[in-house]
Amino acid sequence: MSEFDKGIAFLSVVPMRGEPSDASEQVNVVLFGESFSILEEQPKWIRIQLDHDGYEGWIDRLQYQPISPSYYELLATTPLRVSLDPVQLLQGTGPTDYPLIVQGAYLPFLDAGTIRLEQQSYSFEGAFTTGRKDRNELVDFAFSYLNAPYQWGGRTPFGIDCSGFTQMVYRLAGHYLPRDASQQAKKGTTLSFLEECQPGDLAFFDNAEGAITHVGIVLDDFHIIHASGRVRVDGLDHSGIYNAELGRHTHKLRVLKRMID
Repeated sequence: MSEFDKGIAFLSVVPMRGEPSDASEQVNVVLFGESFSILEEQPKWIRIQLDHDGYEGWIDRLQYQPISPSYYELLATTPLRVSLDPVQLLQGTGPTDYPLIVQGAYLPFLDAGTIRLEQQSYSFEGAFTTGRKDRNELVDFAFSYLNAPYQWGGRTPFGIDCSGFTQMVYRLAGHYLPRDASQQAKKGTTLSFLEECQPGDLAFFDNAEGAITHVGIVLDDFHIIHASGRVRVDGLDHSGIYNAELGRHTHKLRVLKRMID
């Protein structure tokens, strides 16, 4: 296997498994336009490492498209554009080339309404974002996922977990985070007090063993938007997240982090 065993997702949402089995836990998803290196091959499965965050896992080998070294190298140096619509239908050149994409998907080589996956071109008529945005826009992107159902390993408006939510919101705003909450907590600048927080900062929460297992985006007036059951807004105080519907704290605050100035 050479260093140029590369691929790209051509389907809307590709499940990434912890082990090479359909019955294995979904640990992540690969979105349309995300590229990766192929680390290992089996008859039905490939183990991949995503380019954008280094995350590893197994995907069905029928659910990706191999790409050439020349395309891969160009992709790595081309400004990223990210889809903003909850769902968008692309139109290809063939009668069956109508892939769906979801919010947060990459749009490779978008130019004049056309995107390109190697030799295949698609028409794209949806909204997209590119470049870095400020805190206000980041918070607006967070609310675009409001009421998305919680799904372990998810990163879409149709199913998302806590760290997938923060990663995708930051992606839409042009900032890049690792995949898991414990990885994200190692980034940024630590804040000492909740009163120091600005909208868009991240709050991390730990379990009884002290492991960071949850993350959310801080809002004004001691509130937080996070994925727990669904993407929702709850109260935030020095103890953690307070769920008014349940009448109790649900997550214990561990650390506050500023990821952008």
